[in-house]
Amino acid sequence: MIRSELVQQLAQENSELPVRDVERIVATFFDAITEQLREGGRVELRGFGAFSTRARDARTGRNPRTGEAVEVDAKRVPYFKPGKEMRARLNV
Repeated sequence: MIRSELVQQLAQENSELPVRDVERIVATFFDAITEQLREGGRVELRGFGAFSTRARDARTGRNPRTGEAVEVDAKRVPYFKPGKEMRARLNV
């Protein structure tokens, strides 16, 4: 499912809300998660899972086209850990 499909589904399930408002709600939700992760925080949605970031060390990588060694800077990457309830629903 992509973002626009999510917006459409939510708009259908909540017909009293205009699609524009649903788009704003979804954008606000994603922005709040992103901002919390940017600040080094964690976002936990009970029954769904938890978003956090993990640190990756700097390393030497390879350019796949040329095979040339390339320095890759240290960075933080997003990480999602599904909740217990979600795992149970997936493995019925």
